[in-house]
Amino acid sequence: MPKAIGYTPAWLSKPNPGYKIFNGAPSAANASYSSTSANTSRKRVSKPGPRRTIARRGTEIFTAVGKEIRWADLVYLKEAWESKQPKERRSRRQLEEDEEDEESQYDGDHAQGYRTLKTPVADDIRQIIISPHSNYLAILTTHTVHIGVLPESSHLTAPDTAPMKLKTYTLGPTTHVTSQSGIASALWHPLGVQGQCLVTVTEDAIVRVWELTIGNHSSFDKPTLSIDLKKLADGTSLDQDFGASVSGQSKGFTPDSIEMEVASACFAGRNSGGWSPMTLWVAMKEGDVYALCPLLPERWSPPATLIPSLSISVIAKAATMEGQLNVSQQQSRLAQQQIAWMGDLDNQEPIYQEYGSGEPHVEVYIRPAKPGKVPKLQGPFEFELAPEESEDGLDDMLTDIFVIGPKIDSEELMSGEEDDLELPGIDEEGGLSVGVVCLLRPSGRLCICLDLDGVEAQWLPKSKSKALRILDEADPPELLTFQVLDTLKSEEMWDGNWPMFSQDVNSGYSLFVTNTSTVTFISLSPWVFRLETELSGEAAGGEFRLDVLVKGQSTLRERVYTGKAKPNDHTLSLAASTVICDPDLGYFLLTATQYGPQSISFELPEVEDYNPIQRSCSNTYESEPDKPLILCEPRPVYQAPHELEQPSKLPDLLKNLRHSPHKRILKENVRLSKATFQIMNEAHIILGDETHHIGVAAAELFRRCELLQIDLQSQIKKAHDVAQRVEAIAGEEDEEGTGTISTDEAIDTRIMRAKGRQKELTERVERLKKKVLKGTAGKELTPREREWVDEIRKYEWKVLGEGEPVSVSVGGRREVAREPFERFKEVQELEKVILEDVKALAGALVPSTPGNGNGNEGPGEKMGVKVPSEVRRRKEREIMKALERETALVEGAKLRLERLSLV
Repeated sequence: MPKAIGYTPAWLSKPNPGYKIFNGAPSAANASYSSTSANTSRKRVSKPGPRRTIARRGTEIFTAVGKEIRWADLVYLKEAWESKQPKERRSRRQLEEDEEDEESQYDGDHAQGYRTLKTPVADDIRQIIISPHSNYLAILTTHTVHIGVLPESSHLTAPDTAPMKLKTYTLGPTTHVTSQSGIASALWHPLGVQGQCLVTVTEDAIVRVWELTIGNHSSFDKPTLSIDLKKLADGTSLDQDFGASVSGQSKGFTPDSIEMEVASACFAGRNSGGWSPMTLWVAMKEGDVYALCPLLPERWSPPATLIPSLSISVIAKAATMEGQLNVSQQQSRLAQQQIAWMGDLDNQEPIYQEYGSGEPHVEVYIRPAKPGKVPKLQGPFEFELAPEESEDGLDDMLTDIFVIGPKIDSEELMSGEEDDLELPGIDEEGGLSVGVVCLLRPSGRLCICLDLDGVEAQWLPKSKSKALRILDEADPPELLTFQVLDTLKSEEMWDGNWPMFSQDVNSGYSLFVTNTSTVTFISLSPWVFRLETELSGEAAGGEFRLDVLVKGQSTLRERVYTGKAKPNDHTLSLAASTVICDPDLGYFLLTATQYGPQSISFELPEVEDYNPIQRSCSNTYESEPDKPLILCEPRPVYQAPHELEQPSKLPDLLKNLRHSPHKRILKENVRLSKATFQIMNEAHIILGDETHHIGVAAAELFRRCELLQIDLQSQIKKAHDVAQRVEAIAGEEDEEGTGTISTDEAIDTRIMRAKGRQKELTERVERLKKKVLKGTAGKELTPREREWVDEIRKYEWKVLGEGEPVSVSVGGRREVAREPFERFKEVQELEKVILEDVKALAGALVPSTPGNGNGNEGPGEKMGVKVPSEVRRRKEREIMKALERETALVEGAKLRLERLSLV
């Protein structure tokens, strides 16, 4: 989700040149106010339609203002404005550059970054579309198309800011005229050679393909392919004529003229997979969607991955059908047509053409003649899981369409290859293996649909045959409605609203929706990659996860701009947004009204795996000063309403009256007459409108002043909170109030205080101990304490033999009892005596029998006494048990005595 960090900067605001580029002078129709056309001009309402008046070439922009085209280099304008700022507001780098160059390149006598381009159009420009190679500009009014040849940037950047005449060619001088139907869309074909193929779609559903060649005027006079979609919808054979009607031919009313009135058309991206780059999607105002595939110019240039991927899919599909018995005749005929089309393409030898020196060459193919050059019109598409029909008619109509083609399956394309090659045109971002179709309605509702079946190339049969009877049996194509979002509130809807799509530059699955006064950011990324994982995987529980994914509100929707246009104010309608991402400008969105530009600056998206080159700074390097901390959320800069700057129309009325038949009334006294009443009525209408607009603007100014006070109080409060946090982190003031104490000093002080407190507590405890000992000294023992002492002495005598002996009563007399330690000592003495006797006997006696020679003779055997081994072992065991028992008694008594002494 992009985060707005700023709105229209100062270099695009009054009175800088960046603002004047978008601000057009009042047209003659609005400035003059004739007495004969006063009432009719008030009732005239402009026809709703798309307003795409901003195109870009890198950081250069072209904007249409009335009948003119303004050019500007945004980076040049920004740097020029920064160079003219006071020194305290400029960076150190700019100051050093100005010291080195006494004369700045941004002075008035040097090159300027803006220019006016004159065009031969007869009406206000409604759309400008730049070509894929940024060398041509399609200029559209409501009914006419002109192709302008854009000069190089070096020719546009010049000290002279006088208007420059743009070299233009009129496209279809007898076709696109005011007497014919208006133009709905003009698209540069993504597969055109050198980006010189233009496809125009008129409101009466006629598609024309123009293959332009600069210098060849005939290529601008007649299209190479013309298709009437109304005829094609009812067509049954390729032998029929589907071309447009003769220019000037009278047209009667038909139901198709209403149901097939075109609102918009579009192609998918050049690097999308399948048949998408050559599929023209057409959205009708009444809500129907059609597809025309394949729509190609006579000469076309595909990307490197297009033909191999199509060949693999067509061959795989035909091989799958051969092993099946239930294949319909419609599917079989379609597979044969696609194989014939691919066969014609494989038999061609591509023509290699270069754009210029240093640029790679491209492969140019000729459009296959089989099965035919006019494809079948697929549609109208049926919408599965579509929302219920609304009572509001705006929810059933369409204004714009945007299609994201499926991704290229690189694994299938590289199957069988030994090495993995990096193929151009494959998006590293990945994506969805099915197409996404986005539709916009006048109510601001956005419908996101999935093309699960995929649009493939289809043609009508060549002649009348059995295949004709199968056409009606084929099921209509379908689109699955994935999600429906609203971008407008109920009070913001009106009949003249015409929402438009604008693609984001950072992601293929992000876009902006521009309404009359709002801009909304839409991102499909949260669910696109998760859905692709579920569609491509075979893990258990996929149905449950898909159900959770579909029911969850996963599409990101965030309004990034809300203007101040009123629902019935046509003059403040926003143009389609243009998105720029440049190191000098940042992440930048630009739109405009008739009275000035509106822009939004976003935070740059986080780039993963970005490791900048680490360079060591020199000793003389001085870093740029840090940017100030943003305490409050950014908001659009207030600009005074344009009504306060508009000149009054009364002087024009008086000027027109001086040249009218009623000029004598201005010199005579006021008389009650019809002419006087008419003049007074017109003047009243002008004054009433102007005073009303000025009053509304003044009220808006008063409300903004009140809001400014509230915002100022909020900012002061936030600044106070931040100051308190900074003081808490940085430290406190010293006792004298001369400065602040650093964080380290404050921590050291706290540690010293804690140590001193601990020392005081230790001394206090020692003093308390001494007082306790003094208080208990000299007191007699209690009976229990005496008993405890006697018991300790008794155990001490029994175990250790220390202290006084304890006497017991035996037979009426007191005797000293034998204690365990005495018995233990007696046993030890007996042991010593017995061992000495045994050794003495062993040395005096001589053994009667020789030993066995192994040295294991027992003592009985050495003395000649034969003692049975069992008796000897039994006696030894008895002695050892007695010793162990006595030892255990003594040890237990010692342990008990020690515990008692500790207590």
